[in-house]
Order: sequence, then C-alpha cells, then structure tokens
Amino acid sequence: MTYHPKSDFLHVMAERGFLHGCTDLEGLDEALRAGPLTAYIGFDATARSLHVGSLIQIMMLRWFQKTGHRPITLMGGGTTKVGDPSFRAEERPLLTPEQIAENIEGIRRVFAAYIDYGAGETDALMIDNAEWLDGLNYLEFLRDVGRHFSVNRMLSFESVKSRLDREQSLSFLEFNYMILQAYDFVELHRRYGCRLQMGGSDQWGNIVNGVDLGRRADDAELFGLTSPLLTTADGKKMGKTAEGAVWLDSEMKSPYEFWQFWRNTADADVGRFLKLYTELPVEECDRMGALGGAEINEAKIVLANEVTTLLHGAGAARAAEETAREVFERGGAGDDLPRLELGAEEVEGGISVAQLFVRAGLAKSGKEARRLITEGGARLDDAPLADPGLMLDRAALASPVKLSAGKKRHALVTLAG
Repeated sequence: MTYHPKSDFLHVMAERGFLHGCTDLEGLDEALRAGPLTAYIGFDATARSLHVGSLIQIMMLRWFQKTGHRPITLMGGGTTKVGDPSFRAEERPLLTPEQIAENIEGIRRVFAAYIDYGAGETDALMIDNAEWLDGLNYLEFLRDVGRHFSVNRMLSFESVKSRLDREQSLSFLEFNYMILQAYDFVELHRRYGCRLQMGGSDQWGNIVNGVDLGRRADDAELFGLTSPLLTTADGKKMGKTAEGAVWLDSEMKSPYEFWQFWRNTADADVGRFLKLYTELPVEECDRMGALGGAEINEAKIVLANEVTTLLHGAGAARAAEETAREVFERGGAGDDLPRLELGAEEVEGGISVAQLFVRAGLAKSGKEARRLITEGGARLDDAPLADPGLMLDRAALASPVKLSAGKKRHALVTLAG
C-alpha cells in the first residue's frame, strides 16, 4: 500500500511531484508532525549564481519554511575546495578562497528572494561549512569519523561506480568529498539540531552516508529526502539551453531572458512545471497543463509570470510579458529586451552585423552568426537579413537596432551617448 503523508510538508512534496526517495518516510512524517524541524540542503559555491537546475531544491526549502519549519542553506565554502564528483566525468577546477567568498555572496542574494532569514523559530539560516572543515585536524578526523566508513560500500555508490566503470580517474581528494558531506550533516545536527538533509536524487549516496554517520557517531535519528533529477520533455537537462545555463542572478540572465525561458516551455512540461516551480493550487496546475492549442500558450505565460515574480518581483514579470507581446504580437522592439551598448569608437569605420550577433549573445561565434544569417534565420529590425558582411556605421546605429535570431531570441543594439 502506498504511504500517504500526514504532515503538511510531505503532503506538498508528494502532491506537487518533489518526492523521489526517503530514508524513512513514516518516521520523517511523524517527526514533522511533532513540531518544527530543521532541514538543510548543501550548495557548493562553484559559480556566483545558482541556475534553474537548482530551483527545485530552492522551492523545497521555501515549502519547508512555509509549512512551519526551519531551513538551512549550507554553503560549501569548505567542500568547494574539494569538488563533488557525483556523476561528473572529470574533476572540477579548484577555486581560490577569494573566488569562493565572492560566489557565496552572489548566491546569498538569490536565496533571499525565496526564503526569509532571521533569528525566529522558522527563520532560515545560511551557514558555511568552512566553519568546521577548515580547522579539522586530519589525524583526529580519521580516528573519529573515518573509522565509520567502509571503502567497499563507498565504491558501490552509483556516483563513484559511474566514474570507475568508464575508467576515468577519481582522485583521493574527490573520494573524500562524501565523507566531508556526511560530516556536515553531523555537525549541523550537533550545532543546530538539524535532522533532515534534502537534495537531488544524485546525492542519495552522500545523504545516506550522513544519516548512517549520525547514527554511528552520535546515536542520532537523522533523515534524508531526495527530489527527482528533472529533464525537459525532449530529454534535456533542466536549466540548460543551447546558449548555456539559465542563471538566477539578474546580472547573468536578465529578467526578460529568464521569463522567456519559461515561456518557451514544451507543452508536455507545463503542468509539471507549474506544480514544481509555482505556488498555484495543484488543481489549477493540472487544468492548465491539460490545455491544448492556443490556450496552452496562455498557460505558459502564467508559468513564466509566476516563476519570474517569485525571483525578480511582479514588476519584472509584467515588464517581461509586455516586452514579449510588443515583440511577438506587434512587431515592436520592446523596452525590456537584452541590450548591447557600443561605444562610438567601436563603430568607427563600421561594424559587421555578424559581429553584432555574437556581441549581443545571439550567436556563439562569427561562424555560427554567418550560418544563421545565410540560412535565413536572422532579421534586422524585423526585416530578413541575408548578408553576414553587412556593415553598420554610426549613422545606421543612431537609433536602436533590433536583432532577431529565429522567432524567440532578440536583442537591441544602441550607441552610447
């Protein structure tokens, strides 16, 4: 018989599609109902922003707080110096302490849009695992923590096996990562009473290690909960596009581009994404996900508006929708389109339109821009563009110029001053 959770949090997780695995579902359900619980998700600081691929975990923390519990966002200031080998084909590049600190500050701003930090019973905490990892004594750590781990068992975890099966190098540095992550859980339990670790299903082995270490070292009852690793209907990894990662930082991905990513959701994904990434009632998500024809496009606009509002605010969502309608329905330029501003010296003697497509982020290289243009996929001020060698001078750029790559990607080119 399928277990039906009674706690508000697990009910939301199951109903909206967040639930993938749990170390003890009934035990966790009982603990959640007994009173406010503390849970954490760890995020390594490998970039100055998280991207859409992390949004399912962020929404889990948001729901955890909304249902009366305390979330911890654990920043991997210590573990980022090692690198998580989970399901990666190669070792991560190592970052300097200064780069890690800068990344943590950028990620902090993203989290603040979704959860409330403070000193109250259910206010979130942001903790850096460098607090305890940086000062570890290696011999003491081996004696007190390392003795609880079986190498045989660690080798059986899928994240490690996948590397070894492909005969790709797995350094001792990376192998230690799962021990450090397990130790994080124990430290958070000792310091903050944290009893639940959440994460994507690729973190299952690491989470189970933490639950086991807590039991062995402290006789603590800890829990693990994982969400599914999401792919889009066409099999692509969530949060990745042909142009790269869909960042949550507005300086790395504008609110309009973020909105447009969700507006371009495949029909088959609309209902599922509404349940995962918005707070609309489940019945309404299912209703909109079942629409067809032109109606499904309106559902995608609802999705884009709701997700953009959570991250960037209602004003940014309205501006993005208005820009989209201006661009797609009325053929205008749109005030909120991504912009490329050129200095007068850059266009002295003219600049090729192919170069503008690259500079505006609509093509990755000059070769790709030329192919886009020659194959009829580019437009200049909504007129077909056929000559990649076309030169634009200061006179041509005296007023904003609109570039279009296909039907959905646009940018404005302006001249400074």
